[in-house]
Amino acid sequence: MASPAEELDVDGIAVRLSSPDKIYYPKLGTEGGTKRHLVEYYRTVALHGAALRALKDRPTHLQRFPDGIEGEEVYQKRLPAKRPEHVESCEVTFPSGRKADVLRVQCAANIVWAANLGTITFHPWAVKCLDTDHPDELRIDLDPQPGTDFAEAVAIADEVLRPLLEELGLEGFAKTSGGRGVHVYIPIEPRWDFVEVRHAGIALAREMERRSGDRATTAWWKEERGQRIFVDFNQNARDRTIAAAYSARKTPIATVSTPVTWEELREVHPDDCTIATVPGLLAERGDPMAAMHDTAFSLEILLEMYEKDLAAGLGDLPYPPNYPKMPGEPKRVQPSRDRDRPHEDG
Repeated sequence: MASPAEELDVDGIAVRLSSPDKIYYPKLGTEGGTKRHLVEYYRTVALHGAALRALKDRPTHLQRFPDGIEGEEVYQKRLPAKRPEHVESCEVTFPSGRKADVLRVQCAANIVWAANLGTITFHPWAVKCLDTDHPDELRIDLDPQPGTDFAEAVAIADEVLRPLLEELGLEGFAKTSGGRGVHVYIPIEPRWDFVEVRHAGIALAREMERRSGDRATTAWWKEERGQRIFVDFNQNARDRTIAAAYSARKTPIATVSTPVTWEELREVHPDDCTIATVPGLLAERGDPMAAMHDTAFSLEILLEMYEKDLAAGLGDLPYPPNYPKMPGEPKRVQPSRDRDRPHEDG
């Protein structure tokens, strides 16, 4: 029998909590894995300001598991027509050209409301709702491939990306992905469109690849990546999103994508950051991303690097398969299936 619904006060706004005792994380059980635990986690980090800062005024998709992480996944982009008055929308344009109203987070109650719908992970765009065509963040996603793990992603972030950003006069803010990867955000001036920001991300990724000693790759096709860290440049394409800072993840122990200082990145383990531990960490040392948008950087130096690569014969890279064919994009064909690709045997 389902536990009765309750009403939560979230900064003066009443938010319904339904089925609070439903198990969302079976491994954690009733001691830490119920819907109540998840919703209370989000209420805590939203009221603290950290989770709200990561989502406020951004069009946001919801990765929902209404029956827990072992149940059906619902990746919800469009906001339901029936919603509380405190929940606002934001219009975005998808790569197909279609438009939709998505969640616009404005207050802590919006986050708690979405958590009650079974949202495990929030996926915000890299734009603000007032200007959905010009990103204000360049996002670097360091994705371990088979044979590599979190430690290798950390090494690329700290030994390759961090000094490169310093050399370029840019500043990056790191967080765990909640899994095996590392995310680094660069706050940028919202002057460039998605194509230009993606080009800047490609230029940065290629330079990381060159400096990595064969430890990182920009190869879009998995068959070409090998045992390297993939720098996912396509996370800067329109409608591509990364788990928000302070978002829970679909892992057995309810890990959280957690901002860390560069010094902490060398010491942290993703399993240490969960919905049970992150509120205490926040209370103890604050949010490393609190001042991230106090400064906005120019992309001009990265776009100059992209143009130099073009002049050297390095063109654009493939877009994800669901995107329309983009100007200047190479063939979107898996190399092993490309009949026009030259082979070693001639």
